[in-house]
Amino acid sequence: MISQQLNDTITRIGPKTEAGTVLRCYWHPAALVEELESQFPIPVNLLGERLALMLDDAGDLRLMTRISEIGEPPVFYPDATEIKIEVTGPTYPVMVKKGIAFAYLGDGEAPEFPNFDCFRADDTHVFAFKGLWECNWLQALEIGIDPAHASFLHRFLKDDDQGSNYGKQFRDKVAQTSIPMTQVLREYPRPDINVEETDYGLKITALRHMDNGQTHVRITNQIFPEAICIPMSREMTITQWHVPIDDENCYWFTLFTSFKEPVNKELMRAQRLKEHELPTYAPLKNRENSYGYDPQEQADETYTGMGMDINVHDQWAVEGMGRIQNRTREHLGRSDKAIIRYRRILRQAIDAMGAGNRNALPMQDGEKIQTIIGPLSNDAVAPTENWSGASHQADLERRAACPWDASV
Repeated sequence: MISQQLNDTITRIGPKTEAGTVLRCYWHPAALVEELESQFPIPVNLLGERLALMLDDAGDLRLMTRISEIGEPPVFYPDATEIKIEVTGPTYPVMVKKGIAFAYLGDGEAPEFPNFDCFRADDTHVFAFKGLWECNWLQALEIGIDPAHASFLHRFLKDDDQGSNYGKQFRDKVAQTSIPMTQVLREYPRPDINVEETDYGLKITALRHMDNGQTHVRITNQIFPEAICIPMSREMTITQWHVPIDDENCYWFTLFTSFKEPVNKELMRAQRLKEHELPTYAPLKNRENSYGYDPQEQADETYTGMGMDINVHDQWAVEGMGRIQNRTREHLGRSDKAIIRYRRILRQAIDAMGAGNRNALPMQDGEKIQTIIGPLSNDAVAPTENWSGASHQADLERRAACPWDASV
């Protein structure tokens, strides 16, 4: 458990806050490219600021401060004709990458983008989407760096037809086997977890020791300050940012990256639009309808009884903690290694910024940032005595067969 003062320090991200100052050293997703098809200006609420996407005289995207009305809700999409720009307010640069408009709200020159797979891949192999969660960004991030939660929160009691599960996480067979991922998570719920600090954040390895001297190796990553990179299936990864709207609401923005076939963007968008409403991208399942809870489904099909979309499971878990999780009453355990290590890195970054040492933050050294590639994110089954080498080899084989340059 931590003090209320520390909880406030690491969760609140408005202008001039300590965590907010750290987050403003990085690019953040501001809108999907498909949202740019609307009439400009386009409202954006980001890091506690009320903003609007505009085109400047040169035709470049910029974020400008907009005048908001008293009592305006956190997620508000006024008509373009109703948006008023505060001409003396800050203006921020915007860069479009792989279907997402990223914005930089910090001081000084914006950093370069790291050479991650999601940015290196051909446009045909990347799909972008987003969704709204009504909670603080930090608890949204922390569920993504907890490898043990998948065995419980995303427990499916039946293993269904793999052929109908394109674009769905945990609904594939484990690489190099005929074993459904859902079966592995269900039968081996207590992984050994290793956490390593990296140039970009954390590498998190979950080891589920199976029968016959085999180990399932799942490698995920925390990309500082508020993103994760995880395997979605054998051939696809998810890079997901947990972007603060304000202290009590956030969007997750995801880039789905394929190492094999071009992404079926129409199908993946249609799958997700069945679960979200426009223009807010708010989930159709939420607190008001108990997240679609069905006791019969819970008895026979899923641990939560809240359908097959794991985003709903995660949403229920993080929103159920309250708008800002009360960490003064938590008791972290062995499976929370990555959460503990991440909070330490965040506090170190806050201290470094307070001392005027921005270069001490991950990915802020301009000479190193282009050397950061990957990160490695995959599932594999390997001999227990050589799980590390075999997992790495499986990743290299996937990269060697990739139609875009995924070499490391």
